[in-house]
Amino acid sequence: MAHGTESRQAAVRRLGRGLPLRRVLDVTRPKAWADLDEDVRQAVRHGAPAPSHGWLTGVHGPGWRGAWDRAADRMREEPAEARLALALCDPDGRIRQAALPYAAGRPEVLPLVAVRAADWVRPVRARALALLREALPAASHETLAVTAPVILRLGGRLRGGDAVELLDGLLRDGPPARVTALLLGCRDAATRRAALGVALDRKLYDGLGLALVAAGDHDPLVQERAASAAVAAGEPDATAPVLLGSRFGRVRAAGVTALRGAGRHAEAEPYLHDRSGRPRACARWVVRQGGGDPVALYRAACAAPDPPARAPLGLGECGTRSADAPLLRELTGHPEGPVRASAVAGLRLLDAVEPARMKALLDDPEPAVVREARRALRPWSV
Repeated sequence: MAHGTESRQAAVRRLGRGLPLRRVLDVTRPKAWADLDEDVRQAVRHGAPAPSHGWLTGVHGPGWRGAWDRAADRMREEPAEARLALALCDPDGRIRQAALPYAAGRPEVLPLVAVRAADWVRPVRARALALLREALPAASHETLAVTAPVILRLGGRLRGGDAVELLDGLLRDGPPARVTALLLGCRDAATRRAALGVALDRKLYDGLGLALVAAGDHDPLVQERAASAAVAAGEPDATAPVLLGSRFGRVRAAGVTALRGAGRHAEAEPYLHDRSGRPRACARWVVRQGGGDPVALYRAACAAPDPPARAPLGLGECGTRSADAPLLRELTGHPEGPVRASAVAGLRLLDAVEPARMKALLDDPEPAVVREARRALRPWSV
């Protein structure tokens, strides 16, 4: 915690030295922008030297000195990125409001404009929303991918809903390329989820496109929703190979389910031995739907001279203790370590653990076998 606080304070100091935002914070993280806003205000309130904002118009005092400053403002150049960012985060609402016009046409600070769109000061909020209305439709995909996450993150604030509605309208009524850019090019998972929801509502993707989204995304919710929509599209010949080729278990499980819709039940059999539990469970269901017996297939695989590594685990997931525990106990002595580990896991699932056998396996040269043996012995270690 202390390290995080010090890092955030250092970011404010670097900004004060004039470093650009991309060298001060990770601009792809929406929390970083909200943290910067908070950190600048806290730094000023707790005694840090206040940034100089003499370049701003509309915040000068009365009399001849204020008139002189206002005249000088008209001769000044646009503020540097760091100075503008500090003004947009200032504790004084008048400074934040006066800084906003300088943010027009400055995409590098548009996320801070999004922060100000949830400001507690109404004039600041209104001006920031007006700027967003002008800037977002013309923003590049890169700028939108950085700004949209900030808008969505701050949408939970009391005054953040207007900016979220603005973004939602832009995605629902704007070019499909904007939705695609966020869905495929934004690092923020919450933003990709929102973009996927819009894409599904607008029917922007066919089954193959949805399968590609599911297979390539790292977020479980995006994977789940896109994969389910791909299966529901009813194009198994196109979607199943993509889904089955994913490295994510929940996506492969959707691919196995798609095989059932295509009537290709036998093709699910290899996934009885998948490395993830969900595809194995889906494969057992598809095999049964096609009239097959997954338990018999597991027993035959376990009895083979070279069984698939996860065949004993699959048998433990759907077999019976009386019929299958002897075979699994025999496989705890198999020459291949992954098979032994799988057999131990299968015995645990069948509630057929023999503590003496498991204790002997604690000296097994295969780390996976030792881990499974320890897990199996937990009920006896109390």
